[in-house]
Amino acid sequence: MSLANQFAAYTEWRSRLSADIGEFQGWLGRNELSDGQTDLRLTQLQERLREDRLNVAFVAEFSRGKSELINAIFFADYGNRMLPSSAGRTTMCPTELLFDAAKAPSIELLPIETRASNSSVTEYKRFPEEWSVVALDTASPESMQEALRHVSQTTRVDPETAGRLGFEIGRRETDLFRVGDDGLVEIPRWRHALINFPHPLLRQGLVILDTPGLNAIGAEPELTLSLLPSAHAVLFILAADTGVTQSDLAIWKEHICNGGTARRGRLIVLNKIDGQWDELKSDAEIDAEIRRQAETSASLLAVPVAQVFPVSAQKGLVAKINGDAALLERSRLPLLEAALSEELIPAKRDLVRDSTDSEFGDVAGRVRGLLDSRLLGLREQLGELNELRGKNKGVVEYMMGKVRAEKEEFEAGLQRYYAVRSVFSTLTNKLFGHLGLDVLRQLTHETRAVMQEAAFSKTLSDAMAGFFAGSRDALARSNGEIAEILKMMEAVYKKFAVEHGLKLGAPTAFSLLRYEKELDRLQAWCDDHLNSMVSLLTTDKKHITQKFFDEVAVQVRRAFEHANKDAEVWLRAIMAPMETQVREHQIQLKRRLESIKRIHQATDTLEDRIAELEGVERGLQQQLQALAEIVGRVRGRLDPPDEERLAA
Repeated sequence: MSLANQFAAYTEWRSRLSADIGEFQGWLGRNELSDGQTDLRLTQLQERLREDRLNVAFVAEFSRGKSELINAIFFADYGNRMLPSSAGRTTMCPTELLFDAAKAPSIELLPIETRASNSSVTEYKRFPEEWSVVALDTASPESMQEALRHVSQTTRVDPETAGRLGFEIGRRETDLFRVGDDGLVEIPRWRHALINFPHPLLRQGLVILDTPGLNAIGAEPELTLSLLPSAHAVLFILAADTGVTQSDLAIWKEHICNGGTARRGRLIVLNKIDGQWDELKSDAEIDAEIRRQAETSASLLAVPVAQVFPVSAQKGLVAKINGDAALLERSRLPLLEAALSEELIPAKRDLVRDSTDSEFGDVAGRVRGLLDSRLLGLREQLGELNELRGKNKGVVEYMMGKVRAEKEEFEAGLQRYYAVRSVFSTLTNKLFGHLGLDVLRQLTHETRAVMQEAAFSKTLSDAMAGFFAGSRDALARSNGEIAEILKMMEAVYKKFAVEHGLKLGAPTAFSLLRYEKELDRLQAWCDDHLNSMVSLLTTDKKHITQKFFDEVAVQVRRAFEHANKDAEVWLRAIMAPMETQVREHQIQLKRRLESIKRIHQATDTLEDRIAELEGVERGLQQQLQALAEIVGRVRGRLDPPDEERLAA
């Protein structure tokens, strides 16, 4: 199965999973088993499934064939090249290909001059008026090709402006940005491009990131701090005729293989092997030459040779368009697509499955607990009424007094519940006192003041290290509060379960570990690019300070924003079962007392009431059976047999 078909199957699986959860949500509503919190969680879960994206990044120096490889893997069915691909530099700025149904097909281009503002591309995405928009006529391939050439546009500026915009100016012929005979420097015209195109794969949530070479990557740290790390797969492209050059090695070590080990989904592509096809050599000699180049590349990049895929993107594209199976096999493109499928689709599916399983399982468990509680309360009522058969009025009065006493005892216990809520609120405030953005804002302000006034490199270095230490301390203190909340709720859950028979299970655990690891990653990047001895001694202190806050501190703030949202969701989730069970138990006690009162007052016959409750019992059992069937269907979707994992 091709990568496109695999992705289509994955998208279908995701859609069916979302439909199953939607059916579950509807069933809860029809059976009066939902509440505002449950409904919100299921709605958000479906939105995440619908908006799920699969990010694939293509990284290489100029003229390695990135755009042609994208065309060959994803857009051959279109019958032509979607992205411009020719000799020389074709992609001058980072380019995202995606589809947003809320927008018309177009290319949005962010002017290169926006770099001077020190705001990130992500920030600019909130302000559409800052982007130049070029319409895409999807009915005309020629018109589209002409429009897409905008990503190749350049402009000429004076050296001072080029330096201010982050381009390193050299004097050698091999330098990418150098002063021409006219005294100007040729630089990209655009900082970032967003191509909104209704291709079937993009409609299904695929996002493709096409990056320019080393100089452009280094000048746009958001690529290495955010876009590349968040990609589910990164294809690093080399040229078969040159192998691993110094600039290739720099990109690999600094931006892809950060920390010395390649993550899952990082593949090396040795492109343009058709340059080795020589009619004067045998196929065996050609294969041996390509194999030697692959082995050399693997050795230089310190990866297994199995991670290197020799291909001819150009011949693969031609073969797909012309339906030439022999040429397609010789291009070796299917081997790369198979590896990408094995790396990309299962890894992404596992992420979606785990997050869905956790959220859905928690909601389903709560609903099951609610139904069990209702059934238990109903059977208690039936037991009490059955005991009243043939008994005199005094026994009925005794039973009524017993239930009333039980109700009063529970209401007295509610004082503990309200006390728990009060303590819970206090602990929650303490948690956000550490984790909240106000703490980070104050830390950022203090660090900025120290760095701006720093006279020595060591002061700058210590300030950056102190910022991360302060951020980690905030997470550590937050983890302490989380542990305190969890410990308290475990005790309360257990106490109410023992004293009042509530079906509460164990409270949901929560950890900030992923954000601690994110801080580790950001500090490692900072230490490599800003807080290194070379950088501190050779770079203007004002420039280092500016880059630290515009690039690193922004990412730390983003991590804290996500941590706050996750903590809010967890706090609602840990208290909701308690609230639901307490409310349900109150209702059950009230119904039991009301039922016996009606018998005592002779407003209802005992047998009629027992028959009515037995009917309710059958209804609850049917609801439990229906719940088990729905949960089983979703579980089956999440964990189908291996041979049906994507086809189901």
